[in-house]
Amino acid sequence: MLRALTDARRLARPWKALRARSCASHGPAGPPEIQVRALAGADHGIAEILMNRPSACNALGNVLVNQLLEALAQLREDQQVRVLLFRSGVKGVFCAGADLKEREQMSEAEVGIFVQRLRGLMNEIAAFPAPTIAAMDGFALGGGLELALACDLRVAASSAVMGLIETTRGLLPGAGGTQRLPRCIGVALAKELIFTGRRLNGAQAQALGLVNHTVLQNEDGNAAYHRARELAQEILPQAPIAVRLGKVAIDRGMEVDIASGMAIEGICYAQNIPTQDRLEGMAAFKEKRPPRFVGK
Repeated sequence: MLRALTDARRLARPWKALRARSCASHGPAGPPEIQVRALAGADHGIAEILMNRPSACNALGNVLVNQLLEALAQLREDQQVRVLLFRSGVKGVFCAGADLKEREQMSEAEVGIFVQRLRGLMNEIAAFPAPTIAAMDGFALGGGLELALACDLRVAASSAVMGLIETTRGLLPGAGGTQRLPRCIGVALAKELIFTGRRLNGAQAQALGLVNHTVLQNEDGNAAYHRARELAQEILPQAPIAVRLGKVAIDRGMEVDIASGMAIEGICYAQNIPTQDRLEGMAAFKEKRPPRFVGK
């Protein structure tokens, strides 16, 4: 919790360092498998991580996992990132899950290490200080859905197909799915979906509460991305420190009893009291004008 509170108040590195760049550390495997982009103009404050591994449908292999971890470490340091979007550059796919072809070449010990790193990636996404949104414009299976579940919010296109299908492959979810899915939709429904390996479309997922919004897919195959961006634009004008501390209060509070949760809320509330943004919010209300929050 101390780390989350610190992240919510931390000063940023220069924003321009992240603008329209790819993750630099991609090793011998070829071109970068993700791109990190900072939006400009009215969308300033929105950052995007675009997964782009078309040869493997964005399957989570060692290179992609390494690049995602590096990008998250960089973005975490920048307080100007008010919302982080995860999207795909591969049409019809969000993320196909773990790279099972790559896993076939691993020893049992190596598999254990990789799954541990994959679980660590999902924890880093969940612990990211600013709100995160998954834009699911296609298949999100196994680890791909676990990645989306690690995000705060999820938007799916009508054509999206998602599910924790590990039991159909002789496995079980190993990157947080058994923990985050029941926290999202309830224990009984989560058990049903994991036990059966069932796949859901966007509308079915929304009906269960698995995604926040479902939109009709468009010809370009990026309708969920556009809706996720609209959602991010709704978050942008709000006081960023208050939003980040609200996330801490919710996430930590959900893991404890309500009395402890109320104490966590109190700590977060106290952290927000001395901020300039709180004073600006009060002044804007009194003066009947829109607030101008600066994240301090």
